[in-house]
Amino acid sequence: MRDVAVIGTGMTPFGELWETPLRSLWAEAAIKAIDNAGIDSVDLITIGCMSSGLFTGQEHLASLLADELGMAGVPAARVESACASGGLAVRAGFAEVASGLSDTVLVTGVEKMTDVDGADATYALGTAADSEWEGFHGVTFPGLYAMLARVHMERFGTTREQLAHVAVKNHANGLLNPHAQYHLKVTIDDVLNATMVADPLRLLDCSPVTDGAAAVVLTTVERARAIAGDRPIVVIRGSGMATDTVTLANRADLCELNAVKLAGERAYAMAGKRPADIHVVEVHDCFSIAEICCIEALGFYERGQGGPATASGCTSLGGAMPVNTSGGLKSKGHPVGATGVAQAIEIFRQLRGEGGERQVKDAHVGLAQNMGGSGASSTVHVFERV
Repeated sequence: MRDVAVIGTGMTPFGELWETPLRSLWAEAAIKAIDNAGIDSVDLITIGCMSSGLFTGQEHLASLLADELGMAGVPAARVESACASGGLAVRAGFAEVASGLSDTVLVTGVEKMTDVDGADATYALGTAADSEWEGFHGVTFPGLYAMLARVHMERFGTTREQLAHVAVKNHANGLLNPHAQYHLKVTIDDVLNATMVADPLRLLDCSPVTDGAAAVVLTTVERARAIAGDRPIVVIRGSGMATDTVTLANRADLCELNAVKLAGERAYAMAGKRPADIHVVEVHDCFSIAEICCIEALGFYERGQGGPATASGCTSLGGAMPVNTSGGLKSKGHPVGATGVAQAIEIFRQLRGEGGERQVKDAHVGLAQNMGGSGASSTVHVFERV
């Protein structure tokens, strides 16, 4: 396989973008990435999007969006894996370049979630769960993750305050991110006293409904070097993907996100890296308990130690393992199809030394982990500056 590099990035602000349609959000991010890469054509477009049909009434995105960009005729494909759709788009683009099928790929993700009311948004997101065994009985994703949280707390002693530290940390990081949906300082007391959503999860433990788009351009390392000049090159060293049962009740262990664990192991093996080699991490914190479970599944902390590590500051900016320097899904926002691509952008910028006020010192190797549903699918990518 050929080595694959990221040469350009672009994204819209994340938030409630009432006046901007899906196609315009996508085109804005795509054009920014192409301009940032310094190119004028691509061989393929991949589009991560979970549920444009339910959110906006629009399917057939591949042809629609290629045409919107003035690239009708260019091969394009939409990919879907619930909230991991963006990560899957990155993996699909990586595979195209690595295999030699394409030399340059525009990888994108988009979701327009605020064109429907809250009930319809909940229904659309709920299609990523088991509609017969979970959705039919009224269980939504806050309820599913509340079950994961409750089991984790009972087995390992994870506390309500440790969950709150995830939200406080990620909102602090989001304050430094101009693209974030929320620029809001949050305290432990704010989280603990927020409206209950699904015990033990409160409102500030939950990621929001978001509009937004993100894009990266991938190409060969040789072309990247020719374009970049003296700037550092960021290479995708490893890509992993895995699935688990969609139905939470069918899992052998509710405290372990096995798809995340397997995807991480596969990405580490391809990259020739270990958890100890990683300097900065973006993980899928759709709920505060998700971040704790993900950093454990990826091998950064032993099972049951994710909560104490977070509360002690280990995962904060300046800590031993900075997690979600972008603000994560919690503060940056979660336009589900775009999230995985936005994570890749944050790691790329960190490794290039372009993180601004949230820059991690001496970051050379980074990891992005994107997850679908309650952990039924996951992608993991390992990036390295060369």
